[in-house]
Amino acid sequence: VVSHGVLSQEPVRSGPPTVVTTGQGEVRVAPDRATVSIGVQTRAVSAADASAENSRKQRQVIEAIRAKGVEADQISTAGFSVQPETQYDRQAQAAPVTTGYLVSNQVTVDLRRTDLVGPVIDAALSSGANQVRSLSFSVSNADSARRVALAMAVARAKGDAETAARAAGGSLGPLIELQAGSFEMPVPRAMYAPAQVYFEATGVQEETVPVEPGVQTVRASVTVRWQYRVASRP
Repeated sequence: VVSHGVLSQEPVRSGPPTVVTTGQGEVRVAPDRATVSIGVQTRAVSAADASAENSRKQRQVIEAIRAKGVEADQISTAGFSVQPETQYDRQAQAAPVTTGYLVSNQVTVDLRRTDLVGPVIDAALSSGANQVRSLSFSVSNADSARRVALAMAVARAKGDAETAARAAGGSLGPLIELQAGSFEMPVPRAMYAPAQVYFEATGVQEETVPVEPGVQTVRASVTVRWQYRVASRP
């Protein structure tokens, strides 16, 4: 896809006349990578019991993710916390009492195939995970798409310059200057989900989590100056 170029006119100056055009190129690419944050949260009266239960469940979750073909170096711990749960006296007549402990363990999973997102989330939730904090998609070949968009932008700028030169009764001369503008590269597109969104009241998943990566856009723009050749008079 190539967007419309814009023709501009330079102020009068000494020297040969020039033609200046701008061009834009746009390439749409499908994400081929995904990153998902999966967590396990447990509660117990003692911190040790909450941590032990959390570790047991998290190991099961990681094993289930690995069973989907995910390598160990694609799974990393993103956060671990132990927090006391405190009960306060509303009348402020008694000291706060610690009633238990909350332990959270988050792992980040980098997936090299977007079709694994649903199965990985399913496997994790079925194995003890109860949090899905975020999901984002990205493009691994964005630099290649950028070059294609840049080539489109230059071709459009040249086509507009040739049209303008012919309309003015002359022709397009050699290239004088080419400036590439800023590039719009795709950034990871994030999606967020609440902790128990995938569970029914029974805690059992009945369907695979639906995931749609969509498409992302890479844009490039250029400004080009050409020499304008005045048609020779007969």
